Amino acid sequence: MAYDIAFRFQQALDPSGLSTLPACLHALTTAIKDCRNAGKSDDLDPAVILLARHLGAVARDLGENDSLLRRVCMDRIADMRGKSALAVLAQKGVSYDEQAKKLFHSDGRKALKRLGDALCLADGSYDLRSNKGGIAVSGEIILHGEDIYVQLGLGIGSGREVMFRRVAGRRDYCGDRNHWAAIGELLEPDRLAVRIRRDLHLPNPGTPPLRLVA
Repeated sequence: MAYDIAFRFQQALDPSGLSTLPACLHALTTAIKDCRNAGKSDDLDPAVILLARHLGAVARDLGENDSLLRRVCMDRIADMRGKSALAVLAQKGVSYDEQAKKLFHSDGRKALKRLGDALCLADGSYDLRSNKGGIAVSGEIILHGEDIYVQLGLGIGSGREVMFRRVAGRRDYCGDRNHWAAIGELLEPDRLAVRIRRDLHLPNPGTPPLRLVA
């Protein structure tokens, strides 16, 4: 049943207690919800309009002028562009956060592709796949080559986000013993590639295969 209350009108008439953006935003969203519960238009509600104007007034008193704030936003975008979010996501976690999980899998695939390039794996010589799992887990992104298996996932423990092992082909899902690396190492693919080749005793790129001498 529709109902209306006076609280939003009281706040709109005396918003002196709303001095921060979170407090103003909470009051505004609550007022809009009250309007909808009462079956009234929030676009025409005087309390909603006054609270929205108060939010704008508080925002105007914060920070610098619009031109400078726009410049800072553009600088932040330029700084973030091309940078992986994996390190932040690993610290924050992606459980129960659909957007964070989507970004984790997107950036994870890119990171493993760069690692494949650093390992000099030719296109088509490995599979790159992901398993998102349920909402409570990060899922895994996997690079599976002829002699190497690399898996990226969260939840195993800090510094153990990347697992790699040697395998005998792309149908070998068990392989040899597991090795672990931190997600920060994955963001430096050339250095991680050197470590993987060393730890798994893989030949360096371009090294001819050993031949038995009769």
